[in-house]
Amino acid sequence: MKPVTEVVGIAAAELLAELHARSVPKPWDARAFADLLAMPGAFALIAGSHEPVGFILMRQVADEAEVIMVAVAPLARRQGIARVLLDDAIRQLQGIAQVFLEVATDNSAAIALYEGAGFGKVGVRRDYYTDAAGQKTDALVMRLTPALPCREPD
Repeated sequence: MKPVTEVVGIAAAELLAELHARSVPKPWDARAFADLLAMPGAFALIAGSHEPVGFILMRQVADEAEVIMVAVAPLARRQGIARVLLDDAIRQLQGIAQVFLEVATDNSAAIALYEGAGFGKVGVRRDYYTDAAGQKTDALVMRLTPALPCREPD
């Protein structure tokens, strides 16, 4: 069964911080989520049928958008939730020419997700991420150029 997604705003900052804390070793706090969601063009979607198990943060500026973060709780992974969030978030965008994201080069599951959604590799940011132990990891920059809707001939 496809998980239900819902667009949320600043009021969900605490919930997003809690989900993030369950999903990654270096989580953001609620203030960071609230500050980001206060920016023009920023939005989040949460997913879950009974309780929230994941989210995606996006930001659109003019005709470009960025996937800022996708997080799914460990017990809910490998069930297609991230893909549903990604697809639903992209459908929320309007007038988009391209969508960008960064992903750690050692995150093969996320890279496979993004490639499966049509993102292609366009660059590398050296030493972009730092883990809890201080180890640096490169980020792969990926881009999606959504297909423009076909127009009926006149």
